[in-house]
Amino acid sequence: MDEVFCKDTLLSDTLEIRDAETDELIIMKAVKDENGEMVATDVINAAKITARFRNVAERHGKVDLSFQVIVPHTMLDSRWQLRLIPQLYVLEDSALLDPVIVTGCDYRKAQLKGYEQYRRFLSSIITDPNQLIDIHQLEVFIKRNIPALYRFKTDSSFVSDERFESAYGVTEKQAMSHYTNELALWRNERRKSRKKTMYAKFVKAPLVSEGIRLDTVIFNTGGDVVYEYVQTLNTRPKLKKATIVLSGAIYEMADKIYTIPPSEPLVFYISSVSSLIDDKRRYLDKVIERRAMANTVCYIDFDLSSSIIDERMGENSNEIRRIKENVLSLCENRHFDIDSILVTASCSPEGTIAYNKRLAQRRSESVSDYFSTYLRHVRDSLDREHGFSLDEEGKKVKEQEDGIRFLSRSNPENWAMLDAMVHSDSILTESQKKDYSGVTAGVKTDAKERSLHDKPYYQRLRTVLYPRLRTVRFDFYLHRKGMIKDTVHTTVLDSVYMIGLEAIRDRDYKKAVSILRPYNDLNSAVAFCAMDYNASAMAILNSLEKTAKVNYMMAIIYGRNGDERNAVQSFLRSCKQNPSFVHRGNLDPEISILIKKYGLNKNH
Repeated sequence: MDEVFCKDTLLSDTLEIRDAETDELIIMKAVKDENGEMVATDVINAAKITARFRNVAERHGKVDLSFQVIVPHTMLDSRWQLRLIPQLYVLEDSALLDPVIVTGCDYRKAQLKGYEQYRRFLSSIITDPNQLIDIHQLEVFIKRNIPALYRFKTDSSFVSDERFESAYGVTEKQAMSHYTNELALWRNERRKSRKKTMYAKFVKAPLVSEGIRLDTVIFNTGGDVVYEYVQTLNTRPKLKKATIVLSGAIYEMADKIYTIPPSEPLVFYISSVSSLIDDKRRYLDKVIERRAMANTVCYIDFDLSSSIIDERMGENSNEIRRIKENVLSLCENRHFDIDSILVTASCSPEGTIAYNKRLAQRRSESVSDYFSTYLRHVRDSLDREHGFSLDEEGKKVKEQEDGIRFLSRSNPENWAMLDAMVHSDSILTESQKKDYSGVTAGVKTDAKERSLHDKPYYQRLRTVLYPRLRTVRFDFYLHRKGMIKDTVHTTVLDSVYMIGLEAIRDRDYKKAVSILRPYNDLNSAVAFCAMDYNASAMAILNSLEKTAKVNYMMAIIYGRNGDERNAVQSFLRSCKQNPSFVHRGNLDPEISILIKKYGLNKNH
C-alpha cells in the first residue's frame, strides 16, 4: 500500500529534484497561476532523488540498483498525492518500474468518501425481482377471482408450473409479470446500466494496492520522507550498465496539477568478476593425418536378376544425382584429393547366397563403371576449365595424372541390416519380431529366407524391408594435398575454449560453466564464481599459482563464506602484487565491507 501523510496546515506548493553527485537542479519551486496550473518560480528545498551507488556489483547472475527518493516535508500537502515513476533502460529495452506513491491524509479521506458514495449507489439497486412486484394487488386479485388458486398460498405441497397453467390458464411467471411495477423495473435497470458511470463519478482516484513499490520508508528529524528504492535486475549477455530515469506528477484527486519532468539519468555501471578473466589464447596440440575417408550410401533399383543401371526406375535418378554431387564436391575440394573409391553392392536375400554374391558383384562393377565414366568427364571438364586445382593453402597445383581407382566389392545378403530394420519396424508386432528372431537365429543363410516364406509377416518383409537392402555403399579414400608425411603434429586455436571465454564476456555464465568446466583454470574459476559455485571455484584457485587475480578472487570467496581473516589476507596480497586492486576492492561488496570495517585502504 502507499503511505499516508497528514498535515494540519497548507504548505507551499513546491517540488525540486537534484542529482546526487552534481547537485544539478532538476525541478524548481512551483505555484498555481490564475488558471490553477503549477508554474516554476525560484529555487527552494524540495524533493531529491539520489543514487547510493553509481558502481554496482553483479552477483549470482543479478545486480541490485539502489537509490533514494527524498521527499521534503515542505511539499507534503494533505490534499495531494505524489506519484514518482522510475523507468529502466537496459541495452535496447526499457520498462516502467513500480511507482512510488505518497498520499496526503485529506486525499485519502476523499478517496474513501468516493467509495462510500459508490457503495450507497450499489445498495440502491434491487437484486430481488420479487421486490418489484405489487404482491398485495396480486393476492387481492387472486383471492377475489380465483379462490381455488389462492388456497395454494397455504398449501405446502409442490405444484408444478405446468399444472398451475393447465388449471388456471396462466403461469406463475405471467402473473408476476402482470403485477410487476414497470416504472420501478425501468428505474432499477437504468441504475444497473450506470454502474461504470457512477463509479467514475464517485471514485475519481481509485485505491491501488498492487504494483506499488514502497519497500522501506523512514522519517528523518526534519520530517522528510526518505524512500529506499532497490530494483533487482537479472544480468544478460553484454550488459555493462543500466540507466534509471524518474518522472511523475502531483494529483489533487483526479486532477493532475503538476507534471514532474524526467530527472537526469541515474547510470549504474555494473562491475563483474568477468573482468578478472585471462585473455590469453589457448591452443591445442593436434595431429593431422594425411589420409582421410568419407562415405555415403545410395539405393539403386535393378530389374530382377539384372545389373544394368536404369535411371528411369524408381528413385534412381534422385539417388544417382546425389552421388554425382558428392563426387563433384570431392573433386573440387581444396584440401583433399581422391585416391580411390570402394563400391560395395548388397542384395536382398531372395535366391541362394552364391547367386546373390555373383549378382552383387556384377552390380558393384556396373555402378563402378557408371561413375568412373562420369568422373572422367568431370575431371576433363575441370582440366579444360582450370587446368589446375588448389591446395589447402590456396596455391595452384597440377591435377593428378593417374586416374582414380574404383574398387568393386560385394556384400550379397545384409542380414545384420535386416535384423535392425525388423526390430525398429513400427508395423510388426512384438510377437512377430520375437518369432523372426527365433526363426533366423543359428540358421544358415539360404535356410533363413526359406524359413520366413510361410510367416504372415513375410509379405511386409518382401515388399517393404527387402528393397532397402539393395544398397550401394561408396567409401571415398582421400589424402591431403601437398602433404607427404603420414602425420603432422601442430597446434591450433582451441575454438571451444574461446567460445567459453566469450560467454563470460557476454555475462552468459551458465553457458561459460558448461564449456569451461573441464579446463580447471582461472577462467573456469571466474565462471564458477560468477554463478556462485564457490566451492568449485575455490578448489580450482587453490591449485593455481597465486597471482594477483587469483588472490583477489580467493578474497571474494572467503568474504562470501564469512572467513574475514583469510579474505583480508588474500586481498592485501593481491594489492601488493597489483596496486590496481586497491580501487577495485570498492566495487565488490564482499571486499568493500572489509575495507570499511578494517580501514584497509588508509595506507594507499
